[in-house]
Formats: sequence, structure tokens, C-alpha cells
Amino acid sequence: MNTDNSFSEEVFLHRLAQTSPGPFLIPVHRAKGTFLYEPSGKRYFDLISGIAVNNIGHCHPHVVKAIQDQAERHLHVMAYGEYIQEPSNRLAAKLASLLPPSLNCTYFVNSGTEANEGALKLAKRVTGRTEIISCRKSYHGSTHGSLSVSGNEVKKNAFRPLLPGVRFIHFNRLEDLNEITSVTACVIMETIQGDAGVKIPDYGYMQALRRRCTETGALLILDEIQCGMGRTGKLFSFEHFGIVPDILTIAKAFGGGLPIGAFISSEENMRTLTHDPMLGHITTFGGNPVCCASALATLEVIENENLLASVESKGARIEAHLKHSLVKEIRRIGLMFAVDFDSADKVNRIVNYAKARGVICYWFLSHPNSFRIAPPLTISNEEIDEACSVIREAIEKA
Repeated sequence: MNTDNSFSEEVFLHRLAQTSPGPFLIPVHRAKGTFLYEPSGKRYFDLISGIAVNNIGHCHPHVVKAIQDQAERHLHVMAYGEYIQEPSNRLAAKLASLLPPSLNCTYFVNSGTEANEGALKLAKRVTGRTEIISCRKSYHGSTHGSLSVSGNEVKKNAFRPLLPGVRFIHFNRLEDLNEITSVTACVIMETIQGDAGVKIPDYGYMQALRRRCTETGALLILDEIQCGMGRTGKLFSFEHFGIVPDILTIAKAFGGGLPIGAFISSEENMRTLTHDPMLGHITTFGGNPVCCASALATLEVIENENLLASVESKGARIEAHLKHSLVKEIRRIGLMFAVDFDSADKVNRIVNYAKARGVICYWFLSHPNSFRIAPPLTISNEEIDEACSVIREAIEKA
């Protein structure tokens, strides 16, 4: 009797908690570069990078070596904030060297939603205020605080009551910035709205947002969990808009494939978490040495391989391939795409057709008439051409 259940759908569907009635069910044996491989050897172009995680491709050798080297030295040794460890020290120093001077102090956590939870707590602690302003159609995570500041009511209703004191404004609407007042602790906003279907704000709007927060004393939290780490052609997306947030949150691609997130602010702000009460924020596994080593290696790959230089040209190449009479709109910044159609049913057919032919594009939670594309920044022009030919065929067949 064969007892190997390594890739059993039965085990996957009934022994692992499920998140939807229709999982994608690709059995992944290995991954390398732009590709996933089934045990049978079938190859898939991963044009979504594991949902904006594998920006430098799967299993980059520099990252794999950094993980192996650190794993041989030590794994977890203590909860965050007590022992001096080389990987977290080096990673924090690297981030400070890449960010503006006011973003010089990092708190490492395990995920994007944790980064946003920590950022919200920090804003309340620094300002002494409780009102939080977020944007309609936003997505900041699934834990209670992050869900509270996310703008998808369908996803929230089953889990109320949520965090009080949260108000919502329209993204990229100038007049709504007047809702930010002297009682507002913070505004939390995705620099580029991801789950809403890649909504890109105007330069003038972001400038006005920064001014309004400064005028009222509200802290500006920019969530770059999806749009950071080079996805838009800048290492951090706020660089497109000539502003600096008070708190920055990052995760997903930050770890190069391992789970790590961070909220980043000034040392002065971060000091408020050390007293009244002591341990104002704490995590057991935040700053895990193996994850920090992987994240540092990821930043080194982006820098040493000059990956940002080709993001725009590759994005333009994909966009040219996808222009079609059936496409209603393509929204793009760098290698972050939403491709709109006139119905969710058509999107489903396209996504499933492409999957069957070895190309992974995917849905948005909150924008069903679009599919997403966010390939590794390392994707080659030849890979772009081959994968996009399948997507065009899928569009024709749909």
C-alpha cells in the first residue's frame, strides 16, 4: 500500500485548514527562478511571484547560501530585543543606509499584518491619540487590527466587533484629506493600492497627504508590503512621490522567500515602546536570524544585480503584449499589473486557461474583474514573450 501522501489532494483539502472553496491545487515539487515544477516535471511560469514575495525569483543562490550559512551557526536563541545577533544587526544597518534619515530604526516581525499592527500601536503611543484613518478598498492584513483598517466590508463583517475609532476616506481624493485633523493619530495607506487592483495615486495627492499629516500632527504610515522591494522600479514606492512617511511597513518580498516583516520609524519614536509600559511591543520570533540573513541577502541581490534598472522596460514589454480589444484597462507601475475585463467570469476563464498551459496569473480579493501579474524582477525578455503569448491566447479563448 502506498502511504506517501506528500502531494495528496485528500490530505491537502482535509488535513490543512482551507481559505477558499477553490484552491489552485498545483503540487509544487521545486521552484527556481521564474518557474515552479510539479513532481511530474510540468513547469509553470510564476507571474505572481507567490503574491509579490519572490521579487528576486525562487531560490536565488545568494539567498540560499545565506540561509544555509546562518542555519549552521544558530537558529532561534531568544525573543526579540534581548540578545545581540549579527544577522539582525547587519540587516537593520543596511536598511538605515538605504532609507531617509528619519527612518533609521527597525522593529522586525514575522509578517506584513504584524508589521501593520506594530505600526498602529506605535502611532497611538507617539501621538497619544486614538483615531485612525484608512482608505476605502484598502488591504492591510487579516489580524484584527489590520482587518479593522482594511476597506473590504465583505471580508470584515463576519468578524466584528473590530477596532474602534477607525474612519475611511477615498484613496486619491484630495478633498477627503480634510478628514485628517488634530485628533487623528495616524493615516495608514498603501503607497500603491494592491488588492484594490493596482490603484496608483497622483503625485500632487501624495504631496498634499504628507503636508496635511504634518500640519495636524498625524503620523503617516505607508504600507509597502506588496509594492516595496523594487516592485515598482524604486526600492521603496514612496520614492516616486517625493515624500517620506513617519512609519514604513514592509514584508512579503523583503525576506526573499522566508517570513519576515518590519515597521520602521525614527529611533525617537521607537523608544516609546520601551517604557510605560516596558515591552510595549514584543514578539518571540521577530528578527529570526535565518530570516534576517535571507532578507539581507535579498537586498544585496537587488543592489548587486542592479535589478531596478530593468523593471520599467520589462513592465512596458509585458504591457505591450497584453494590449487587446477585450482588455478594458491595464493599470501598471513597474512590474505590478492589474488587467481589467468586463466580467469576473471572463477573468476566471483566462486565469484557468493560462494555468492549464503552464502560466500562473491570479485574482485580486477585492477587484474580481481584474487579474494580477507581478513576475520576479529577474524574469528575462524571452520568458516574458513566451508567458505573454499564453496569456494572449487565454484572452482570445475567453
